[in-house]
Amino acid sequence: MKPPAGAKSPTPQSEPAQTASSASRRTGMAEGQAPSPTEGGAPSRPVPPPKPLGNPGSDFKAGDHVVYPTHGVGQVQGIEAMQVAGMELKVIIVTFEENRMTLRVPLGKAASSGLRKLAGNDMMGEAMETLKGRARIKRTMWSRRAQEYEQKINSGDPVQIAEVVRDLHRNAGQPDQSFSERQIYELAMDRLAAEVAALDQTDKNTAMNKLLEHLKQG
Repeated sequence: MKPPAGAKSPTPQSEPAQTASSASRRTGMAEGQAPSPTEGGAPSRPVPPPKPLGNPGSDFKAGDHVVYPTHGVGQVQGIEAMQVAGMELKVIIVTFEENRMTLRVPLGKAASSGLRKLAGNDMMGEAMETLKGRARIKRTMWSRRAQEYEQKINSGDPVQIAEVVRDLHRNAGQPDQSFSERQIYELAMDRLAAEVAALDQTDKNTAMNKLLEHLKQG
């Protein structure tokens, strides 16, 4: 029976599209779970794609410290081949010691996923200067501000993370500070301190004291 005139027949998906979809479901995962830059709820507005923030250079190799937007600083263990939907796919193996987590990022998707090397001196210097600035608190509901702060933290951009630390540090430890506000502040401090520690080749406590010294100068 012929379809009515003007009606469009459904177009089946091509095999390459199905294969790519299958590959995306089985890679870029932390212990079987696909990481998302918007974990914990959908944002109120689209999040721009991550900017290339690290030092330009050679490909990732074993031993490199790297940053993944939603998980912070990790270390590359190597690159290995995986069989996905009958195809061979090269993935970067990244471990996060504190979280006891392993992430597998497709080599061809490393840039678009936001995986990057540690920030350069210029970028981290800008982040440190940001800590010295005046807090900029928007007069909006906390739920909306919290969502914006989480987006900044998960951007992986050290300057944006420094903005969160700067804005929430003034109220840190105060009786009127909410539990969620304290949590976001500590997460931002932890992410920034981890990258500073990796850059300075020190421990996280030393890096955190360095951040607090810059905050005092504000």
